[in-house]
Amino acid sequence: MNQHAKQLGVSLATVALMLLLAVRTNGYFTAGNLTDLFFSTMPVMIIAVGMTLVILTGRIDISVGSVFAVASIVMGSCVASGVPVIISALISCIIGAACGAVNGALIAYLGIPSVVVTLATMVALRDALRWRTQGRWISALPENFQRFGLSPAGYLTLCIALVLVLLAASAYGLRSLRPGRLIFATGSNEVAATMMGIPTRRVIFSVFTLLGALSGLAAALNAARFNQVPSNLGLGLEIKVIAAVAIGGAEINGGSASILGTILGVVLLGCISSALTFLHISPYWEKAIQGVIILVAVSSDAVQLLRPRSAGAH
Repeated sequence: MNQHAKQLGVSLATVALMLLLAVRTNGYFTAGNLTDLFFSTMPVMIIAVGMTLVILTGRIDISVGSVFAVASIVMGSCVASGVPVIISALISCIIGAACGAVNGALIAYLGIPSVVVTLATMVALRDALRWRTQGRWISALPENFQRFGLSPAGYLTLCIALVLVLLAASAYGLRSLRPGRLIFATGSNEVAATMMGIPTRRVIFSVFTLLGALSGLAAALNAARFNQVPSNLGLGLEIKVIAAVAIGGAEINGGSASILGTILGVVLLGCISSALTFLHISPYWEKAIQGVIILVAVSSDAVQLLRPRSAGAH
């Protein structure tokens, strides 16, 4: 099944789910619920853009949930210490980029498998955060922290605008600019790309750094929704992000993915999560569904890899 067929299937599944919700539920399509749905999926959407680039290179990052949590706490701590909110948000992005750069350096220049590196980073960051906060939330924040001091409508407009700009820029850059072509070349055949003079190590390092920065941006925007910052943010976030990219048609082995597919995957997963509540289904099924999606995507890629070998054997 090619990428366009997968995207069409995801679109049809999303439409079918929405029709079901329109018939079986009341209040799902209200402005308030749609706003809540946007804010709940916003971090996944932002981080999934970076994850798309990482998966395109044939790597994966399962530390984004921990990076998200650390960046959130750092932002809250900075604001509580008197640092201006905007500067604190910038620091959040820098912290995320630094975490991503460490991952990228270990993977690109030392050749350590991405699963091993990011698993270690995930555990180390999460445990360090637990030790540092002792489970305490960041509270007593100034009034201008929540929503960056904007009105609810102003904050919603800001978030929507930032997400749209990010999606448009990443989609254009991936398809039409040289960095995007380098990412595709690295993921399609890294050995051939290196022989052609493409700096594949630098490409891999860069996409991990960018993913970290986007995790920090998502953390800053999400933290500003409230007047407190919990210490347990981002639990399970990495599964949502990877599932969204996988369901959007990306090949886990690299070389094929698109921003449009990722958007469709995030939307479908967001609708599923919200639908479980409205249909009075246990929310524990959400992670099970995400796991099945990842398993199906990986299995599908494996079958496609086996087909040419089988054909060649005959």
